[in-house]
Amino acid sequence: MDSTTKNEMQPALLPGPEWPEQERAERLARGAALKWASGIFYRPEQLARLGQYRSREVQRTCSLEARMKSVVQSYLEGVKTGVWQLAQGLEAMQEAREALGQAHGLLRGMVETVQALEPLREQVSQHKQLQALSQLLPRLQAVPAAVAHTQSLIDAQRLLEAYVSLRELEQLQEETWASLGHLELPIFEGLGPLSEALGQAVEAAVGAAGQLAREDPALLVAAVRVAEVETGRTTSLEQAPRDWRQRCLRALQEGLEQVHFGTHLLPGPGALAGWLEALRVALPAELARAEALIAPCCPPHYRVVQLWAHTLHSGLRRCLQQFLEGPELGAADAFTLLHWALHVYLGPEMMGSLDLGPEADVSQLEPLLTLENIEQLEATFVSKVQANVVQWLQKALDGEVAEWGREQEPDTDPSGFYHSPMPAIVLQILEENIRVSSLVSESLQRRVHGMALSELGAFLRSFSDALIRFSRDHLRGEAMAPHYVSYLLAALNHQSALSSSVSVLQPDGVALGALAPVEAALEELQRRICRLVLEALLVELQPLFMALPSRQWLSSPELLDDVCERTARFCRDFWRVRNPAVQLLLAEAERTVVLQYLCALMQGRLVCRGADERNQAAERLQHDAMQLRDLFLDLGLEESFQCAPVLLTLRKLLNLRDPTMLGLEVAGLRQQFPDVSEDHVSALLDLRGDVSREQRLAALSSLQAGPQPSPPAGRRALFSLVPAPTPAPSSCLPSGPCA
Repeated sequence: MDSTTKNEMQPALLPGPEWPEQERAERLARGAALKWASGIFYRPEQLARLGQYRSREVQRTCSLEARMKSVVQSYLEGVKTGVWQLAQGLEAMQEAREALGQAHGLLRGMVETVQALEPLREQVSQHKQLQALSQLLPRLQAVPAAVAHTQSLIDAQRLLEAYVSLRELEQLQEETWASLGHLELPIFEGLGPLSEALGQAVEAAVGAAGQLAREDPALLVAAVRVAEVETGRTTSLEQAPRDWRQRCLRALQEGLEQVHFGTHLLPGPGALAGWLEALRVALPAELARAEALIAPCCPPHYRVVQLWAHTLHSGLRRCLQQFLEGPELGAADAFTLLHWALHVYLGPEMMGSLDLGPEADVSQLEPLLTLENIEQLEATFVSKVQANVVQWLQKALDGEVAEWGREQEPDTDPSGFYHSPMPAIVLQILEENIRVSSLVSESLQRRVHGMALSELGAFLRSFSDALIRFSRDHLRGEAMAPHYVSYLLAALNHQSALSSSVSVLQPDGVALGALAPVEAALEELQRRICRLVLEALLVELQPLFMALPSRQWLSSPELLDDVCERTARFCRDFWRVRNPAVQLLLAEAERTVVLQYLCALMQGRLVCRGADERNQAAERLQHDAMQLRDLFLDLGLEESFQCAPVLLTLRKLLNLRDPTMLGLEVAGLRQQFPDVSEDHVSALLDLRGDVSREQRLAALSSLQAGPQPSPPAGRRALFSLVPAPTPAPSSCLPSGPCA
């Protein structure tokens, strides 16, 4: 195409509209020029150079116009070239459209031709299928007989032959399916049930591996080989693969669990111990049998021993979980299960046996009992044992209480001390349960130890309450006990025996202060028994102290002789109480006698009428103090623990000849007995009978002089327990260890 033709095809460019911003741009340019000119020609001397500025601007303007024309011309030529190329493209598109229309017409003719040939293609396909079917017909006619033969092989447990026959039938099915264009023939419908029957037979044989390994290992090997071969096989049919290996493994596990943990084998109530003992023997034997007989019949990747160990463990764990979800166990079963699961199962007698290889290790698996199971069993064991302990302790207490009303004195040991088997029975019951619980775990031991101490405290309270009822009924005359005091003394020996042996309930690892509540309860029981004994002593002595002091008392020692005689008779069996309780009891008895003496002395029954009577009263106090000292020395109480020397101090107050010196004696009395009060001193001054009001006030003022003195070491309060004026006789019972 020449340039002339090219130029003719290019369309002429029409003049377009003016630039919309041209007028505004001109105005801005004119304004900028005026501003520039006004700045340049502001001064007159600049006007001479106006021609130079004009020629320079003319040259610049011409240069700019030339450049603009060049740019516009270049742009116009590019536009012309683009328009020409678009025209050429349009022409090419029209030619391609015509070619496509022709091709579409040809294709439409070919489709009609193909549709006309479709019946012929179907006839050809049917001809090929009939040809293949005619070739396979003899083999297809033998399929029903082959299916029946294969079923008979399965029934005869000839598994390898049955599998070969089944594979031949399935291969024929695949060939037929491929030859007939994926067409399924009804004649092969029996292969599915036949395959399932063979799978069930293989599964049943593997499930009875334990028995077959001993009786018919060839059958077991055949079943495993069939499963292994079938697992790796693929088929062209649209069927899911038969994973018989997993079925075999499941059958192995289910058969093993059924042998040892079947529902019919679960223990009934009270039979748990025998069942666990049977498992202790059976499970290691089962693992040994698996290693010796079953493992050689299976491929190595079956890991038979490990599979056996894990299956037995999981089956036993599941069985125990089901067992715990049933009725609550008794104490013996709970203890047996805890001890067996925590110690026996993983011990050297069972799964930890050195005869078992590392594949039988189950120590890293989930434990047989979860923490919740252990908590449940421990709580059950403690609650059941606690109920039994309560019954046993109550039975022991009832037996002891029943003996208190006997006509005979309490039994004695070879040393002559009152004795009863009750303390030993109580401690043996508690100690045995603590010891047995330590065989299971420290947590159970702590639980049982806390329960034992709690029940021992409750037993001591019940024992104390029984003694109070025993004393009340005796003193009221409702149930007179022939040997009332003797049985109280025997109870004191029981308390001593419990106190001396309670340390056996302190296992290793338990805080030392755990026995503090029980020790406090034992001390309280000792005080209660002492108080009951002293109350009986008061019943004996109170009538005698009603006549003291008196004129007869001044002139005759008979009154105190009667007191000493009854006291000696009352205390004659104290020697049957073991130390240190006997010393405590004698000290409290001596203190009770002295307090009764002081109570009687403060009643104001006697006022001395002269110096002779005061001397007689002072001598009587000295004589009585010595008599009481000798009495209790004979009974076995050391002199350092006696309170009778207080009478010697009071003797000095009565024996003083100069009443003006009473203040010094009262101050000395206060120094030795800081609990003496003004009422006590006034009662003693009344007994003198020669103290004036001024002398009384002076003597009493000495009680307030100086700081309150501290009581001497080892001396207990006396006067604070002696009320003045006259109290009720029972208020003179001392307070202290036996109060």
